[in-house]
Amino acid sequence: MSNPLQQVPVDESVVLRVTHSNLKTLSTDLRFSLQTTVESVKEKLWKKCGTSVELMSLELYDDAGSRVCRLDDGSRPLGFYSPFDGYRLHIIDLDPSSVTKGGWLEDTSLVKKYAISEEAYDKLDGTFRKFKESMALQNPSAFEPKITDNYMEELCSKIKVGDRCEVEPGAKRGVVKFVGQGASLSPGFWVGVQYDEPLGKHDGVVKGTRYFECPPLNGAMVRPDKVKVGDYPERDIFEDDEI
Repeated sequence: MSNPLQQVPVDESVVLRVTHSNLKTLSTDLRFSLQTTVESVKEKLWKKCGTSVELMSLELYDDAGSRVCRLDDGSRPLGFYSPFDGYRLHIIDLDPSSVTKGGWLEDTSLVKKYAISEEAYDKLDGTFRKFKESMALQNPSAFEPKITDNYMEELCSKIKVGDRCEVEPGAKRGVVKFVGQGASLSPGFWVGVQYDEPLGKHDGVVKGTRYFECPPLNGAMVRPDKVKVGDYPERDIFEDDEI
């Protein structure tokens, strides 16, 4: 009887679709030399799927899905079993405690996630947080939140020119003189207020553009969330004096 190794041409190979009994998502095409022994095929597959060689069984299926045979002799060359391109090589994991069982190699939700406390993370060097803090110190403007053109527009719907108001911080009282956006202002909506007292920064002119008229240092431009409109009468300048 001739040696089966001599029956297989040295330069021939075959591409087989590889599947696994436990790994449902494993389906890949691999090229094998027909001279390679079944044992060597198992070695190659072990590196791909983790199933140990000793507890691995191989079955060959044709391109119609019918089982051709079981590759049960590890010393024989793969070509002995007459595989063709497009055939399927199915791995059966016989290990009851195999790392491939239970689906955790495929379903990451089954894997316990490593967690670290905020306090412990803050003590670590070389983290992305430390890098971001360092970059923010070097270029603060790059990490400022981007403000859209319609920022706080909805809050302005309840504020109109002529309303009495109180502005925080400081509970400064005054009257609304402007509501809207401005070319010389940062993006978003603003409220121009004429304070009852000289607690402001200007007379209604901001960066060369006049938005309203008021006495010097009585004007301020604030965000709508700092403004409360209502019945806020002018304060009596003597109300806190002792008598």
